[in-house]
Amino acid sequence: MTTANRPEPAAPARSDFASDFLWGCATSSYQIEGAGAVDGRVESIWDRFAATPGKVRDGSNGSVACDHYHRWPEDFDIGRDMGLNAYRFSIAWPRIFGEVGGKPNEKGLDFYSRLVDGMLERGLQPWATLYHWDLPQYLQDRGGWAKRETVDAFLEFADAMTRRLGDRVKHWITHNEPWCTAIIGNFEGWHAPGNTDFKTALQVAHHVLLSHGKAVPLIRANVPDAQVGIALSLHPLRAASNQPEDLAAMERHDGLRYRWFLDPLHGRGYPQAILDYIGEAAPTVLPGDLDAIAVETDFLGVNYYFPETIANAPGHAPLDAKVLPPGEVETTAMGWEVSPQGLAELLVRIEQDYHPGPIYITENGSCYEDSVDANGEIEDTGRRHYLMRHLSTLKSAIADGVPVKGYFAWSLLDNFEWAEGYLRRFGLTHIDYDTQQRRLKSSGKWYRSFLRQE
Repeated sequence: MTTANRPEPAAPARSDFASDFLWGCATSSYQIEGAGAVDGRVESIWDRFAATPGKVRDGSNGSVACDHYHRWPEDFDIGRDMGLNAYRFSIAWPRIFGEVGGKPNEKGLDFYSRLVDGMLERGLQPWATLYHWDLPQYLQDRGGWAKRETVDAFLEFADAMTRRLGDRVKHWITHNEPWCTAIIGNFEGWHAPGNTDFKTALQVAHHVLLSHGKAVPLIRANVPDAQVGIALSLHPLRAASNQPEDLAAMERHDGLRYRWFLDPLHGRGYPQAILDYIGEAAPTVLPGDLDAIAVETDFLGVNYYFPETIANAPGHAPLDAKVLPPGEVETTAMGWEVSPQGLAELLVRIEQDYHPGPIYITENGSCYEDSVDANGEIEDTGRRHYLMRHLSTLKSAIADGVPVKGYFAWSLLDNFEWAEGYLRRFGLTHIDYDTQQRRLKSSGKWYRSFLRQE
């Protein structure tokens, strides 16, 4: 049965959730803003990476993207009209600092101040992410996140932003998906900056976590009523079989993919079994680092897309384990398994393992091959069903005692999808990149009806 012909799944009503539940959409700066050389913005690692032949599938870059830098009022109007009460965005570090030790760029600060005012005017509670992968290239030229000096630079950036916006922005996410920053960008190499060294990747992960830990008290000092957290990309994990070698491989992968981040954030340090396995690739950890990383936060952000199946794979770096492609299951255009139940499995495990306090789904979404019909409509049935089914599962997880307090769909807009360029679409709103015309898709219209309780 094709996605288009599948019966409509059961969906919850907004009234099934708490009256103060947050309903939002999420975006990120490099993926939507464009204006790559406007008002003092300097080069980011994604500008450099995208300019390198062969790194982005369609050879594109984020220099224009959705032109959100100039069209944000229209985009926020879409969010308001959809019925959102929250909006997650990220701040482009290259718009704020142009050199090591420099002063903040007033034009960059003013832009984000206008953005925040625009959100508030439309009833959108602003959720600011400080780092969503667009490191200034000048810092990468000095070693990037592999160098401890970048932690200090991040704290200057966090200080500047919270001083300027903290009177209006009360919800702060320090980092989006440290796994992607560290492993995909510095070991697998298919995200910026494109490094392929495991020891470097683990040092990057440590410094990202350390910068989070040190930024939390700084943010609270500047914004006394701030709510501060971090957003992790997490997957429920399954072994390829019940054979001991596959079960052991899953445990190793779990130690790096899940516990390498959640354990130190909750005061347990890095998993000893993984440290023993990787030997000299382990990061340099200075006295006090783990205490700083374990600072208490106000919430945990969870980005969920799909589960992973793990098989033993001797010689497959770095842990003799590999993620298998999905079998005969439903997948999105990204090849990712569609598993609403995986969201519940993940949330229940996080709550049982860590009791992190309030949890927010800071990203959840799907990619499908969208087309505009003769009437200008985008009937993205797969994405609409994905959204309906995941919200049903979320309702069940909350009923089972998981303290989820909000949901941010990925994404409000189609955008520059990193190494996939503009070949993949995740938005509830379609972007015609030639004309910059915005069209609400069927999925966005369903979300609007859900939020408005129509």
